[in-house]
Formats: sequence, structure tokens, C-alpha cells
Amino acid sequence: MHATLNLQWAFALVDGLTTQGVHRAVISPGSRSTPLVLACERHPAVQTWVQIDERCAGFFALGLARCDARPVILVATSGSAPSHWYPAVIEASEQGTPLILLSADRPPELQGWHANQTTDQTRLFGPHVRVYENPGLPLSGAGARGFIRMLGARAARQAQWPRPGPVHVNQPFREPLVPDLPAIHDCEPPAQTRHDARPRLMPDPRQIERVSSLLSDRPGVIVCGPAAEATGLAPAVSELGERLRCPLLADPLSGLRFGDHLHGGVLSRYDAFLRNPRTRSNLRPAWVLRFGHPPVSKSLQAYLGDPPDGGTVLVAADGDWPDPMHNTGELIQASPVEVCRALCIQDPAPAPADWLEAFQAADRRAEEEGFCSGKQETPFEGDIIADLLAALPPRSLLFCGNSLPIRALDTWSGTGTKPLGILGNRGVSGIDGNVSTLLGLAAGTEDGPVVGLLGDLAFYHDMNGLLAAEDHEGVIIVLNNDGGGIFGYLDQAELPGFERYWLTPTGLDLSRVAGLYDLAFHRVEKQTSFAPAFVKALEEPGISLIEVMLDRQYSMD
Repeated sequence: MHATLNLQWAFALVDGLTTQGVHRAVISPGSRSTPLVLACERHPAVQTWVQIDERCAGFFALGLARCDARPVILVATSGSAPSHWYPAVIEASEQGTPLILLSADRPPELQGWHANQTTDQTRLFGPHVRVYENPGLPLSGAGARGFIRMLGARAARQAQWPRPGPVHVNQPFREPLVPDLPAIHDCEPPAQTRHDARPRLMPDPRQIERVSSLLSDRPGVIVCGPAAEATGLAPAVSELGERLRCPLLADPLSGLRFGDHLHGGVLSRYDAFLRNPRTRSNLRPAWVLRFGHPPVSKSLQAYLGDPPDGGTVLVAADGDWPDPMHNTGELIQASPVEVCRALCIQDPAPAPADWLEAFQAADRRAEEEGFCSGKQETPFEGDIIADLLAALPPRSLLFCGNSLPIRALDTWSGTGTKPLGILGNRGVSGIDGNVSTLLGLAAGTEDGPVVGLLGDLAFYHDMNGLLAAEDHEGVIIVLNNDGGGIFGYLDQAELPGFERYWLTPTGLDLSRVAGLYDLAFHRVEKQTSFAPAFVKALEEPGISLIEVMLDRQYSMD
């Protein structure tokens, strides 16, 4: 009796999720979660993946959800299992990625009595989920199933709007958990998927008039940071930048550095030229218009931290306030695309003619001074990134790890008209889960190849994720400087225990890691060897691993 009721209840819950466009589930094995597993497996609208390690599963689902901004279901059994989602849940919360966390639980009579595989899973993820639900034990009857179906629909909706992020449903089940075979095939017909539209917040016309007056005929800058990417934003904000004749400082994760929207005002070398105090002083703006989260570049953050006379205008549609500099003069809570369109309609006067030209000249100087010749033998991050971006096919997706890789990409990527997607986990900027996120992106992407650019410690941190590599296509590039090379740029490098406590080299032979997971492997020890190895890796089936051997001191010099 309980087994059939459990399945009917779980199927109705999953069915409710699918009414709001949820169609993918990542499942980790376990007993108590059997009704949820069967419901996902039996539902015709749900595609499933199996990830044995729950931490890998969390980040794999994160990558899947980044592909189309639709929630992805995570299923785990009771006990410590769902706690392994925690790093991915935090990342999803901070970057605004929708996930549906379905944790199975033991019934109330086993809670607090030291029953096996039982712990308090109530509000397990604290403030990092948008909503927590504990529907209680499954109930019989059409009315009860109508309730749990609607709860699923509501949970999927809450994961997507108004603040996209994770939602946790903790579902207890009593044994038995496995119904008779006929019952597995005897669930109610699934509901029709509705795909309820998410509202687009329109800006207040009076606020737009006020901001337009602030921007008009004055020198300012537009800054697009991580998480600024949104459908239609690149052309909309580029048009606004052209009308204002102002520089558009585009973070590598903004979605604005590459594509056919590009114009001369989209700049990428600001991290280099804004380090110079004189340059910062000469290029002081009268206003700043910001989209997205704070940028990767520390020199750009310092530049933005000195509030302009006209103030900083921050555009944020989802209720967040991404402003660690604490200098927002005006907050526009509306769709970034609609804000750009509304400002263009106001037709503000452009900045003085020499304003944009001064930024463009600084950007050109930074490019000319920054690159190596490309003829040196030792692999160098700047030339590796240049060769990588030149060889990537159009519509490729590049996932960049944190610490040095994202800073190297910020410094060296440049801009181009080739359509490329660049993503990273900058919610909390961790090095965990990078391999699994990359493989989740590969599982959900249909256009072009997926390539990862990771550091050696980030790669090591998620080697378990490579178990999923056999089912996907792509290339993982590991920039191996034998440890946490980023700490070499920080004050910790002068401490006596620097290598043991901060640098932490692993000394791993990555060719043996590749062999363990049956990956094609290439080791690059000369700069000229990278491009041929990468082109070959793109042609190989499955996931290929390229290890680039870097000289840490050479890169710093």
C-alpha cells in the first residue's frame, strides 16, 4: 500500500514541476529516494542523468540549468547525501541559477531516535534556497495528489521568479519503497506543460527621464559584469553605448566581448590601463551605468569604488543589490534590456568627442604592451588564451575556472565578432565543482563544442566528476602551475609556510588521471605545441584533456 502511494505522490510532484518547463533530472543512487527516482524515470517529459557523487551531481545540474535557465531536478536519498549538494546550492543561489532539490527523508517516527541514515534535514540549506517545503508523508486521494502536483508547479515557479535560485522540497517516505511492477506503470496521465511566461519588469518612465538627463552630454562609462547576460542584452546595451559615445567595459563573463553586436566602444584591456593612477585620474567619469554583478577585475573595481560626481546607476531586475562598493546613487529595478531601450528612446546627447577616443587609445596601448611575441618556448597564459580563442569554432561555449584562469582570460581575451559563449561559476568564486559544471554544460548544449579552462587545483578538486566524461564531448584544458599560483601575487607569498599552506602543489601526473577515466591526453610543454594539440582535441570523440605545463615564476615575471 505505502509503496504504491509513495510512487503516485512522487509522480504527481514531478508532474507539477514539468508544468513549469522542468524537463531534466540528475539522480544519485539511494534507497529512500526510490519513489522520486521512479517518478522521474517514468515521466515522459523528464530526461535523466545519473551521478554517483552528490557533490558532482549538484554542479552537473548547475551546468545543465545554465544552458537554458530552466530549473533542473536533483534527487538524493536521506542522511548525509543531500548535504553534499551544499557547495552547488550556494553557488546557484549567488549566481541566480534555478534548481529543484528533492531530498528523500525518513518518516517522523524515525527522527530523533538515532535511526540508521537519519538526520535533521529541515531547512538544510538555510538562507541559500528561495523556498523550503516539507509536504509531509504521502496522502491518498485525488485531492491530495492535486495538492502535491500544485506544490510542484509552485516550487518550479519560485525557482525561476522573481529571484531565480534553488528551491528545496524535503519529502519523507515510509517503507515499503518499491511497488509492484503494474503499479509503476499505473500512474495518472501527466498534466499538460504550460510554460507560464515570466514577467518582464518595465522601468518607470519618470526614472528613465531622470537617468537620461544624468547621462546626456556628459562623459561616463557603462560597465557590464558577470551575470549581466540576458537574451537581447548585448545588442541593446551596445546600441546605448554607441548613442552615448561612451566606453562599454565588458567583463569576460558578461556575454559582450564576442559577437556580431561588437563596436569600437566595447573594451576589454581596462584591467591593465586602469592600474595606472594617472590614467584613472584622467579617465574619471561623470557617471557610471552598471549591469550585472561586480566585475572580476580588481583595478576596475577600484576605479568604480571612487564614486563619480553624477553618481552610479545600478540596473538589477531580480531584487538583488550587487554593490560591494556601496556607492549606488540610483537603483533601477527593471529588465536590463528594457532599460537600454527606454534610454535610447530618450535620445540622450553623446559624450564629448574625445572621451571615448581616450579610452580606445588606452586600450590599444595595453594590448600592444601586454602580449608576448608568441615565439618563446615556455607556455604563457596570454598566448595560450589567444591561440584558444582563435581556434574555437563559432558558437563554442568556454567555461572558465576561478583564481588565475578567469583573471588571465579577463586580461588577455580581447574582443571579436565570432559568436562565443563564456561562462564561469562566479557566484562565490570557488574552485569546487568545475569539472562537473563543465560536463553539465556539455550535456545541455547542442550548438558548438564545450571547452573548459581550469587550474590544476580546480581540476583536482573535482576529479570525481570525470566519471561522467564518457557520455559527453568537449575539451578540458588544465593550466598546471603546480599549485595555487594566484597566492604568488598576494602577501601570503612572503610567509615561511607559503608552499605548504597556500601554494599546496599536488604533484599529480595528469596522464594517469586521463588513463583512469579513458580520456584522450595531450601534454603541452612548449608554446608552439598548444594550438596543434587543441585542434586535434576538438576532433577527438568524447572528452579530451590537455595539460599545459606553466612556469609559475615565468608567468609572474
